[in-house]
Amino acid sequence: MADIGASREVVRENPYDDLLRQRKKSKKKARIKRLIPLYMMMLPGLIYLVCNNYLPLFGILFAFKKIDFSVGIFKSPWCGFDNFEFLFKTKDAWIMIRNTLGYNIAWLILGTIIAVFIALLMNEIASMPVAKAIQPIICFPSMISAVILSYLVYAFLSNNNGFINTVLLDGNGINWYASPQYWPIILTIVHFWQVSGQSSIIYMASIGGIDKGLYEAAKIDGAGRLKQIRYITLPLIKSMVILMTLMSIGKIFNSDFGLFYQVTLNQGMLISTTQTIDTYVYRALMEMNNIGMSSAASVFQAVLGFLLVLISNAVVSAVDSESALF
Repeated sequence: MADIGASREVVRENPYDDLLRQRKKSKKKARIKRLIPLYMMMLPGLIYLVCNNYLPLFGILFAFKKIDFSVGIFKSPWCGFDNFEFLFKTKDAWIMIRNTLGYNIAWLILGTIIAVFIALLMNEIASMPVAKAIQPIICFPSMISAVILSYLVYAFLSNNNGFINTVLLDGNGINWYASPQYWPIILTIVHFWQVSGQSSIIYMASIGGIDKGLYEAAKIDGAGRLKQIRYITLPLIKSMVILMTLMSIGKIFNSDFGLFYQVTLNQGMLISTTQTIDTYVYRALMEMNNIGMSSAASVFQAVLGFLLVLISNAVVSAVDSESALF
């Protein structure tokens, strides 16, 4: 028994164990030192993610409280779903929901087609020097603020000095800011002019990652450019198209506030075709100054968007599980 105990003590005091532990510690320290630059690069994005996406979750409380700043947020009384009622009891409820969904559904479908089309065209001229100039030009509108964009649109649509009325229509123009029937087309044109270039970049990157050998093999088999696009490019970027579509569906109850409020110059006569959930909430806040109602609208949009993403992803998963988001 004594010999067995002595052998165990020898095993415990094996010098190789200390050597292995030291090597593991040194490897761990070296790995941490090697990853420090990556952590530093990640830190700004991580801070932004926390501040922009997680800290605002605290505001969900506002949607279920009647905010009284004299007693503070936590001591303000709970009001249940009363803040949600103003979205549906107003006479404009159908108008704003119809406009929000109508614009977003139409823009989602047309936007995907236009972005893919631009990416295909850019891929065709990628080897030409002119491509280096065209890509910044088509992406530049996405960097223009809504205020500047509103002045650009006004320069075209102004009743007295607008380009369309004075030059194209010879002074017998249309009062654009008092004619709501034209604004679905106007907003659609302005929207795609601003975002299509930036949206196409992701599809350009996807097309650029396709193996060039596939195109070479297709050429040998006699396939022209259109057949290469149909049988190689489009099938291989299908997953990216589905992914971007699923991500867009989550924002289908949101609208571009700057586009619908700034570009239309907040004209009351255009409300029938330009009123969305976001603009209605802003106008209601300006009149009633009720933060709880604004929070309720945001929660309503986020919950419905989340449910739509789950439903659409389930449909995609049932059809093609490899193309699903999760």
